[in-house]
Amino acid sequence: MRAIVVRDKALHIENVPSPTPGPNDILINVRACGVNRADLLQRDGHYPPPPGASDILGLECAGVDANSGERVMALLAGGGYAEQVAVHKGSVMRVPDALSDEDAAAIPEVFLTAFLNIFLLARAQRGEIVLIHGGGSGVGTAGTTLCKLAGMRVIVTAGSDEKCAQCVAHGADVAINYKTEDFVEKARGANVILDHVGARYLARDLDALALDGRIVIIGGMGGQRTAEVDVSTLLGKRAQIIGSTLRSRSVESKAAIVRAFLDQFGADLEAGRVRPVISKVFPLERADEAHQLMASNQHFGKIVLRMS
Repeated sequence: MRAIVVRDKALHIENVPSPTPGPNDILINVRACGVNRADLLQRDGHYPPPPGASDILGLECAGVDANSGERVMALLAGGGYAEQVAVHKGSVMRVPDALSDEDAAAIPEVFLTAFLNIFLLARAQRGEIVLIHGGGSGVGTAGTTLCKLAGMRVIVTAGSDEKCAQCVAHGADVAINYKTEDFVEKARGANVILDHVGARYLARDLDALALDGRIVIIGGMGGQRTAEVDVSTLLGKRAQIIGSTLRSRSVESKAAIVRAFLDQFGADLEAGRVRPVISKVFPLERADEAHQLMASNQHFGKIVLRMS
């Protein structure tokens, strides 16, 4: 099969052996796969796949079950940038008829990441205020969609006035240009904060947080070591700070997340209310251009690769 492989940090299309599915796996003939920032990190040698996972890039895909012929989408630990991938059946979801392959490929990683962290870990409730950093990202747009469906007030940050306007058009109640505005003042009282920036924002997240609030950190784009945090504020607000990743979780844990997601949002998915924002679709042969667009931060929503 054809696949994108990384050699000396460069992307190459090569013929590689097809995966051999295990007894609980589904073999998928891939039609499209999502591009995520984790792919760029892995390409640069900073985010290796977990033990036993494919070293081929790609954390989500859509295609056809090679056995049943059913259209499916899947959360992957790796292997999406290829014509075939084998994945545990618990990480596979049926694709609703209303979704294209490109739409479906852009759902699993970002929607399950948003769901896990906002709903399962932070336990966000109807009527609460959720602050999402990076509102124009794949996870940010997915989180906005899910939170609005669940009756929450959504505040996001983004890096330009244009992206802020796009976030509001997508459903955010408030969008803050973090380059020109202080998100602490505009988001003060947030019950839940989803943060991929990490170190640089932690102290300010705490300042913005409501009493009994929850901060979930899912990345470290702003550095790995934090500035000093005021412990008296942490204690006084009875705050919870949660660190979270999805990729390294067990197949059983991922299956439980998928089941919980479908229990809560399956009807919305079938009805087309759960749908990704697609920035651009590239053919597999132009994967490097897709990575350049991701690195530029000029996209809004998801970038997708289509198998030719």
